[in-house]
Amino acid sequence: MTLSVKRGTEKLLERVKKIWGDRGNQSQYARWLFSYSRPYLGKIGLVVVLGVLNTVASLAMVQVSKSIIDNATFGNEFVRLLVIYMLLVFGMQALSVVNSLLTALLTEKFSFGIRKQIYDKIIQSHWMDVKKYHTGDLMTRLTSDAGNIADGIISTIPGIFLLVIELVMVFFTLFQYSRLLAVLALLVAPVAAFTSWLLGRKLKVLQGRVQESEAAYRSFLQESLANLLIVKAFANEEYSVDRLTRLREERFKWVFRRTKMSLFSSTTMSISFQIGYIAAFSYGVFQIANGSITYGTMSVFLALVNRVQAPVLQLAQQIPRIVMILTSAGRVMELQDIPVEEKQPEQIKPEGIGVRVEGLSFGYTAETVLEDTALEIRPGEFVAIIGESGIGKTTLIRLMMSFMSNYRGNITYFNQAGEQEKANAGSREFIAYVPQGNTLFSGTIRENIRMGNLEASEEEIFQALRMAAAYDFVMELPEGLDTIIGERGHGLSEGQAQRIAIARAFVRRAPFLILDEATSALDEKTELSVLQGLQELQPKPTCLIITHRRSILTYCDREIRIQDKRILEQEDGNIKNREKIERKKD
Repeated sequence: MTLSVKRGTEKLLERVKKIWGDRGNQSQYARWLFSYSRPYLGKIGLVVVLGVLNTVASLAMVQVSKSIIDNATFGNEFVRLLVIYMLLVFGMQALSVVNSLLTALLTEKFSFGIRKQIYDKIIQSHWMDVKKYHTGDLMTRLTSDAGNIADGIISTIPGIFLLVIELVMVFFTLFQYSRLLAVLALLVAPVAAFTSWLLGRKLKVLQGRVQESEAAYRSFLQESLANLLIVKAFANEEYSVDRLTRLREERFKWVFRRTKMSLFSSTTMSISFQIGYIAAFSYGVFQIANGSITYGTMSVFLALVNRVQAPVLQLAQQIPRIVMILTSAGRVMELQDIPVEEKQPEQIKPEGIGVRVEGLSFGYTAETVLEDTALEIRPGEFVAIIGESGIGKTTLIRLMMSFMSNYRGNITYFNQAGEQEKANAGSREFIAYVPQGNTLFSGTIRENIRMGNLEASEEEIFQALRMAAAYDFVMELPEGLDTIIGERGHGLSEGQAQRIAIARAFVRRAPFLILDEATSALDEKTELSVLQGLQELQPKPTCLIITHRRSILTYCDREIRIQDKRILEQEDGNIKNREKIERKKD
């Protein structure tokens, strides 16, 4: 054995070993696909049955066409055969139409089911775990990957079953006419299958690269459009277009490589099949010359040889599709591994809510933001948190609202009756929150406010608008509450959008209210009106306010600071470590 042959053999064995070593993941993806497809198996089976009927009809047409050629007269037999042939044509068309409609409806329903499952998983998972993924990547998984899976389950996999059935039926039909041609036509199948199997590993890697490049492409599009103002403010229009082009070129590179490999495989096998077809044609001509077969039988030879080879070629061409399905399934399954938020059933009566923080430590990385700190806010208190940016004020709120779970210590809500509940996703039922920045949705102002309370009446919405100092400007808009605003409140000023967000929190009538720089875009007069509206809320909520404005402190019972990763409290003008303050028991 020469050195080059030896190296080639070793390389081939190494590739086979890698493919075989990845069978665990492939099996896991396949099991997940099967479990998710179970409710649709009946309808998928109907698609397969319609396909089988179509195959039977096509084989019958081959037999009828042979009889027509062998009985090429204008007698009654010819007319009868022609009528049968036309009925078969119309029947196949009808089956094809029904099959196409059913496949389209199933694909749409199936893809929506996957998207709904992914979306539900994202919505129900911890915010921090979801934020590890870029929005563009999540959108790719919701759209492209879900579409690949749906198309594969409804079209590709049933299509493979149909091709196998067609191959078997056509083989035995041809076998009746010529055993030699049937065997020779089928011999190419194992060669095609082995070649496609070897290509599977490489295609899987390339498909993964294609999906990653698409995610990067979509991510940049989403971010640049969402931050269009920044792009224009820094005159980065040309840079953005150039970067989009580079990302598109990167995606094109991987799409081209994947397509090139698929085409190389299919073209090689197609040429092999064409050679087989020419061989069958030559054999048929030789048989006619010897008078061994009729012209009708010759037509059957050519039709059936092609029908034997075509399913083999199509089966080989389905390998990239299978790889694409499994790759997309793996990307979707990755999201399934995100832990779902802990949502305990209601444990305390949501009236007069306070919160107690003990031994709290947390860091986004190895570096902690908060370290072994404590805090208690009693029911009905208005407490302000002040301090420099980046010291953990918003982080504390996110932990209190259970947006993140990987912290040490305890966060406990309690009411005036002494009932307690560990902070969990369910605790948000009695919390109203106004986050930083513009957090409005596209749609009407009414829809945005009702996000705080989906059952809010018209009067409750108006009252919330008045308390948020937003009633006057909303009523002056062309459509009032039904005025449509764009993404992130487009059409409103920053101050107006902020007041709508405050009204959204007020309409919730929650016993615990959190405001994170909620009045930063308001002028002093408007801010005063909002704070007065906050004081008018009945029953009086417990309120935690993050602010940089010392004017708000007039309305607060206490002021606390975050310093050196600890929570400190200022009472009567003196700052004391909260850990040294004796808690007041109700």
